[in-house]
Parts: sequence; C-alpha cells; structure tokens
Amino acid sequence: MTLYTLAESNIRKTWLYLIFFFCFIIFLGWIISYSLQNWGIFWIALIFSILMNFFAYWYSDKIVLAMTKAKKIEKRDNPELYRIVENLCITAGLPLPKIYIINEQQPNAFATGRDPKRAVIAVTQGLIDKLERAELEGVISHELAHIGNRDILLATAIVVLVGMVVLMTDFFFRISFWESGSRRRREKGSIMGLIALILAIFAPLFATLIRLAISRKREFLADASGILLTRYPEGLTRALEKISKDQTPLRVANDATSHLYIVNPFRGRERKSWLHRLFMTHPPPGDRIKALRGMKV
Repeated sequence: MTLYTLAESNIRKTWLYLIFFFCFIIFLGWIISYSLQNWGIFWIALIFSILMNFFAYWYSDKIVLAMTKAKKIEKRDNPELYRIVENLCITAGLPLPKIYIINEQQPNAFATGRDPKRAVIAVTQGLIDKLERAELEGVISHELAHIGNRDILLATAIVVLVGMVVLMTDFFFRISFWESGSRRRREKGSIMGLIALILAIFAPLFATLIRLAISRKREFLADASGILLTRYPEGLTRALEKISKDQTPLRVANDATSHLYIVNPFRGRERKSWLHRLFMTHPPPGDRIKALRGMKV
C-alpha cells in the first residue's frame, strides 16, 4: 500500500464513521421524540451541546497547556527544534505554530489549537533528549499533519455529537420520570417507548465507541500524512518504537488529555484484547509500526 492510498483509505473511513454517526443521532432523536411526543428534544440537545463546547473550542489550547505545565520557547532557546519545525512547516505549507516544551522525561508530544494560524506543538524534554533528529522530524511531521488535517476541529465536532447523544438520553429519562402522560399516549407509544429505552441506555456507549474509532483512524491518517512531509517512514517508525517502549511515567498526563499525545502516555495499558482495543484512543503502536513499514514512499 502506498502513502496516498493509505491516507485516502483513512479519510474515507473517517467520513463513513461520521455519516453513520449523524444517521444514528437523527434516528435516536426521532425515536425519543416520537415516544415522548416531544419534538423539541433534538433541537434542545443540539443547542446545549454547541453552547457547552463553544468555550472548549476557543480555549481548549490554553486549558491543555496549563494542565500539562508546558512552557513556550523561542528560537534562541532551542534553535535545532525550531529549525525542524520551520522546515517541515515550509514543506507542508503551514504557518509556524507556537512551540512549547513540557519538562517531563517521557518522550511524547501533542498538537492543539483551533486552526493552523493558532496552532501549538508541545514536546516533552524527554522527546528531545532521547530521539535522534530523523526520529524527532517524524514526530513533528505527525503533529503538523494533525494541524493540517484540522483534527482539532473534527474532534470538537465529534464531541458536540456525543454531547447531543448524552443530552437526548438524559432528557428522555427525566421526561419519562416526570411526565406520566395520558393512558392513551402510553399505550400508543409502549413499543416505541421500549425501543427508546433500550437506545437511551446503550446510545452513550455506542457514541463513545464511534468517537474512539474516528480518533484511531485520524492517528493512522496523521502517520501517513506526516510521512508525506519527510519521505522517510523509518524516522517515525523508530520514534514510535522508542516512545512506546519507554517506561518513564508522564506525571502531567490525565484521562482528559491522553488522547492528544502521539502515543498513549499511560504505560502498561496497551493490552491487546479486542474489548480493550474498542476503548483505545490510539491504535496499538505495533499496528502503526506495521502499517508504516508496509508503506511505499
């Protein structure tokens, strides 16, 4: 498989997941609204979800940088790192992002920011100390690919969709509890009510699984897109091997930010059971390495 066909495959699968997600939400909204005879639930959930995530979209980069205790650097602080980022940005046709360093020894990195003009790349000190230049270029190219592919915007949109599912199911349970309704309506909607109840119970879990599946596909896409910048798959491949094998803990990592990093920062949680893989934010490093080594530049 070539870099281009792999990238196209991941883009296609991402859009299929999104289309399926939209259809699922519309179906869930219709079932719940019909069973309760309340057609405003869908629109209320949509408005609440957008409002809830508006703040996160505009200020997520500042929140994440504060949580990780990342410090902004200038070119004079690390000229080599700056040159790597500058050269790759020129190749990718992207504006130079702000560069931050996290004072942690686990090699890792992430990108954030709502658009390429306001993007941020953060790398740990361990990444700089433990990786060779070609490996560091591979990691930076991966993060620039996230920026170029608008993955932060996509992730925000997906969070809005998941929020809609959670709010609709919450409204369903609350209205079902508070509103007894007429006997005629209860009899009419008994079957639909049962379907709505089953969907309301499992919909949040299902929505989360779709979100995680899309996240994993975007990681594969960022790997492929990043290699298009460096034309050297071995650099990112070796970097992923070193990062995944390094057992140094990342003290500033938490569940809210773990999905941003190039590799899961929580060591020892990369089990291979099929159930665990469903709930992973990243593909297993071994799968990514295998895909990279199977690429033709």
